[in-house]
Amino acid sequence: MIKVEGLTKRYGQFTAVDDVSFTCRPGRITGFLGPNGAGKTTTMRIMVGLTAPSAGSVTIGGHDYAAIPNPGQHVGVLLDASAQHAGRTGREVLSLGARMVGAPQSRVDDMLAMVSLSDAEASRRLRNYSLGMRQRLGIASALLGDPEVLILDEPANGLDPAGIRWMRGLLKDFADRGGTVLLSSHLLNEVELIADEMILIGRGRIVAQGDKRALLDGTRHDVTLATAVDNDALAAAAQRRGWSADVAGEGVRIGAAPTEVGRLAVDERIVLSDLRSGASGLEDLFLDLTADAQREGNLAGATTEGGTGL
Repeated sequence: MIKVEGLTKRYGQFTAVDDVSFTCRPGRITGFLGPNGAGKTTTMRIMVGLTAPSAGSVTIGGHDYAAIPNPGQHVGVLLDASAQHAGRTGREVLSLGARMVGAPQSRVDDMLAMVSLSDAEASRRLRNYSLGMRQRLGIASALLGDPEVLILDEPANGLDPAGIRWMRGLLKDFADRGGTVLLSSHLLNEVELIADEMILIGRGRIVAQGDKRALLDGTRHDVTLATAVDNDALAAAAQRRGWSADVAGEGVRIGAAPTEVGRLAVDERIVLSDLRSGASGLEDLFLDLTADAQREGNLAGATTEGGTGL
């Protein structure tokens, strides 16, 4: 388990992390989301002893990271997949890592197979690796010591769709076996698919956290996107029920739940070719809660107030 309490990090007059508290539990994948510069990476660096906090504490399994004997056997970390010697081969990186965490060298072959790096790829110098290959090697390094906790910063960066699906399965399996996962990512759809808990951070402060389903359900309204053979008839029928009905692309956006719209179509003998929820998802929740920390919004304000803003 990861427990963060009152964590704060200041750089002079700038506060990068401001009184952040949250818990990541075993058997759960926690998504850690926020705009660039929100404090995610700083928080993760503090967790693993790379940055000293100005206030507050982080414990992993009840201990400070620095106090954990051989932490690589308890905590797997991936913060920067490119932070390896470019002249070493992938196999050399893992072999050195295995020595450091006290893992047998046979673990190297196991991890290479797990992340689907072939013998030929493992023999290449890292300078010749693609970003996706570096990510796979970084995940292999994090898993070398067979840890109970994973702390991963943008692990899907550079992976192709097949690689992202593979990583999703890997992390779900890790959590299903009782592991704790803290995952930072800009791929909101992936986080929505994989995370059990979510933490949203903006300008160094937590703006929302909790169970994913509860957070998303709090943003959901009864909205349906429907396309009919006769959209005008569908819209008119919806309005007779007292529901809003507006043109949306090739269909109609209706202010009612999909089940209700489906029943309406049956009652009115209207043929539907598409029926789906139009409720907001993680992207809308993320943008709403972190609006004042979005670069685009800030630039828009700068443009309005100060000319071109460039």
